[in-house]
Amino acid sequence: MQFRTLQTIGRTWLRWKPSQYPTYYSFQRPASTTSSARFDFQSIDAKWHRRWKDAPNKPKRVCHGKSYILPMFPYPSGTLHLGHLRVYTISDVLTRFKHMQGFDVLHPMGWDAFGLPAENAAIERGVDPAEWTRHNIAKMKEQLMAMGASFDWSREFMTCDPSFYQHTQRIFLMLYERGLAYQAEAMLNYDPVDRTVLANEQVDSNGFSWRSGAKVEKIRLKQWFLRITSFRESLLTDLDNLAMDNRWPNRVLSMQRNWLGRSSGAKFRFQLTMSTGPSHLQRSVEVFTTRPDTLYGVQYLALSTTHPIVEAMARSLPELQAFIDTASTLPPDSKVGYLLPDVEGINPLALLKDQPEIVQKSLPVYAAPYVLGDYGEGAVMGVPGHDTRDHAFWRQNRGSESIPLVVEPPDTTDRFFQRFLQCDENDVPFIPRGILTPICGTFSGLSSSEASRLIIANLKEAGQHAEIAESWRLRDWLISRQRYWGTPIPMVNCKLCGTVPVPMNQLPVELPKVDESWLRGKGGNPLEDAEHWVNTTCPSCGGHAKRDTDTMDTFVDSSWYYARFADPHNTDLPFSPSSAETHLPVDIYIGGVEHAILHLLYARFMTKFLATTELWPSGDATSNKVEPFRKLITQGMVHGKTYSDPTTGRFLKPEEVDLSDPTKPKIRAAGEVPNVSWEKMSKSKYNGVDPTQCIWKYGADATRAHILFQAPIGEVLEWDEEKIVGIQRWFGRVWRVVEEITRLVSSPDHKSADLALSLPAIWDFSDAEAHIWAEVQRTIESVTQSLDRTYSLNTVVSDLIKLTNTLYSSPTTTNISPAIHYYAASALLRMMAPLTPAFAEECWECLHSSLPSSSYSRSLSTTPSNEQGERESIFTQPFPTLSPSKAISARRIQPCAVQENGKLRFAVEIPNPPAHLLEDKSEDKRALESWVLNELGRTVEGKRWFEGKGWSVHSEDGRVDRQDGAVGEGRKTEGKWKRIIVVKGGRTVNFVD
Repeated sequence: MQFRTLQTIGRTWLRWKPSQYPTYYSFQRPASTTSSARFDFQSIDAKWHRRWKDAPNKPKRVCHGKSYILPMFPYPSGTLHLGHLRVYTISDVLTRFKHMQGFDVLHPMGWDAFGLPAENAAIERGVDPAEWTRHNIAKMKEQLMAMGASFDWSREFMTCDPSFYQHTQRIFLMLYERGLAYQAEAMLNYDPVDRTVLANEQVDSNGFSWRSGAKVEKIRLKQWFLRITSFRESLLTDLDNLAMDNRWPNRVLSMQRNWLGRSSGAKFRFQLTMSTGPSHLQRSVEVFTTRPDTLYGVQYLALSTTHPIVEAMARSLPELQAFIDTASTLPPDSKVGYLLPDVEGINPLALLKDQPEIVQKSLPVYAAPYVLGDYGEGAVMGVPGHDTRDHAFWRQNRGSESIPLVVEPPDTTDRFFQRFLQCDENDVPFIPRGILTPICGTFSGLSSSEASRLIIANLKEAGQHAEIAESWRLRDWLISRQRYWGTPIPMVNCKLCGTVPVPMNQLPVELPKVDESWLRGKGGNPLEDAEHWVNTTCPSCGGHAKRDTDTMDTFVDSSWYYARFADPHNTDLPFSPSSAETHLPVDIYIGGVEHAILHLLYARFMTKFLATTELWPSGDATSNKVEPFRKLITQGMVHGKTYSDPTTGRFLKPEEVDLSDPTKPKIRAAGEVPNVSWEKMSKSKYNGVDPTQCIWKYGADATRAHILFQAPIGEVLEWDEEKIVGIQRWFGRVWRVVEEITRLVSSPDHKSADLALSLPAIWDFSDAEAHIWAEVQRTIESVTQSLDRTYSLNTVVSDLIKLTNTLYSSPTTTNISPAIHYYAASALLRMMAPLTPAFAEECWECLHSSLPSSSYSRSLSTTPSNEQGERESIFTQPFPTLSPSKAISARRIQPCAVQENGKLRFAVEIPNPPAHLLEDKSEDKRALESWVLNELGRTVEGKRWFEGKGWSVHSEDGRVDRQDGAVGEGRKTEGKWKRIIVVKGGRTVNFVD
């Protein structure tokens, strides 16, 4: 495209109507392919944000039904981070795309407002948590609005508002009525810093709290649970439905399956002999194993430190009690054990006739921290020859004692196969299934599966307790929290009636105002001291009662919040059946993979429960296959550039690093080169980036496009602010393309023409027109697929940059119809609109600034003016769709053979060159040569070959940096040639040295 510039004092403007957009766009030098345009993006953002806000609500153009797109709502910490900006950019892009496709899109926003961080922050600052939370919400809402997202703020709510949590309490009571909410005493995880109970899921693999980082302790308390295990079968089997068509990522599905943890195996009962100890102690333990075929290899029994036998013996054994007390400080994989004195186990096989000596020996019994008290009955059988964990425990506690192998490979022919493990280089357990060894008596030679079946059958026949069974890792959901800032549990305790639910018509049970002494750091749960709140009347007998002072886990709020958005102003119900029928389930759900277990599992459970109630009668309650989220997109984390001291490893603050040359950072104090890495953004690493500052500096649209372009949405994004200049250059090219096409279509020769009627018939297209048309069609197809199916949003940006470059390099002086130019620019802007809404609006207004509505009333889009004379939003236009004609596709491709000194190196297909490049002029030959090289650079083979020759190929558009030409006395160097010969219209290219 040929551009004319107008030189003025101090700067250069594009010639076309310089007075119309002087505020938004200027250059410090004449426009070129490398000059960086300077836009006042803040003014553009402000203009269109105001225009969108003031736009009257008009009937939506709906032709494809409804769509519900939801990003995970944020916790109001007070500041958005780049992770927030990434997820909300993704959701906004998909929302705007669906809207332009003709869907009635629900895209709401709310606040996950309860939780320990707000409570702790309030205590630290001496303010009410409600006040602190509302202040943060107001601040974060401003930040969200600055990014140009199209949220439906009319549905906004916060979970700490009684109008919301009264329905959380209602759902709890519905669960209670069905027996799915219950109270039980249990040994629980206790966070000594936050002073609250944690679910197993909230304790990491090293025994630390996921929130405070404190070492978790074990205490026994009476707590409230939700019976999630009642839905475990459907929670597991319905994952298969979510796996269809890649609806949920495989990684998330795997994590869900592992957490549910269904294991198939058998239960056996081991008799115990005790020469001492209380007479009332049980004399047997039941164990579950997934490997019944290894029963002959049992060498010991291990009991959890909370097992009744261990706890009873600890009362008379101070050393055992001391061991139990220290067990909570050990890592979960610790292999320490305490040998219970005078207690021995008997292998159930020993009670069968004619059994080998290996099962006649008595078994030592240990108290072992690695045994989970809530796994089966808190007892395991140790088979060190066939389990890595058991092997490590045995070696640590029994030293060099030999270990029998009772299973061997099925195809072993080695008569010297080692059937006992010694402490040597071969001391490795045999894990796979196989056949039983001769040690196993009558079962010798049987396969593991056959031996398992017969061992169970024989024991049952002999009157022993043995049965096929399965075990689950999943445990009921502990929801009690001994903190203030959460949903109160709507139950009261009466001395006469016991535990009584609060009647539905008395909801919500609101949180009382906090005591000032608690805000000054008194500690504990202030609800216990709020006598005016705690003391109440029993709903059953009318007598004195006390409220339950625990509050609910905040995951209860987020387990159903998505449904509240369907009917956020309903005061009587969490949501109406009709709203559920209309909006649920969520079509696309977007959030971080760190919520793959807890939040998603709880939301699935709550959904399956709600589908059995009158709230959601169409939720497939019979088969209960309903799921909350049809499609799940998990975005990767955002990492920041991090500098650390190479000697100490200490993370360096920004002011400690000299970045005057960004390619060669130095530590200011020592002059050394720091270690540079990409790390998860955090305050302690000094690598955080404030997205508000990025938006202020570069504009919302450039920041959005940069986030999308830098990495696939499922991968880690390494935030590099320096690269945002590439997006700015792209915007500059788009603007110049739009202004030149605006000049062209509004010229006296074309201004009165109807662009739609003047569009040539496809078969009458010139080669140049066919090339543009084909590139537009290719881009529409690729972008639509990325936005609708693959969600490869980084390739959307790449495709749009390539189309921009095609239009930029297409001259307006040749035989290309203005209608083709207009059609291409219109399609480009409409495809850009979901990604860069304000900038696309500005370009759209410029494109139609001088065209009367009649000139495009029957065009590929219509843009009438509103009552103020302003052009209608680009979002009133349809998203581009593919032309049904295949004629252009058939004529746009040609083969290209690449030779080096006449020898064929590879052959690819490239587009036909535009007609003006085939004219017999020396400058056109040079232009054709550049055009062919760039098209080769866009192919995989060409890019690989050029880079192998030392040439660089731009990843964003395939452009090749030429290094050809004569070099030193006619000799070529790597990647450089004397001549590049293009013949047959680009069908053959010969590189000659």
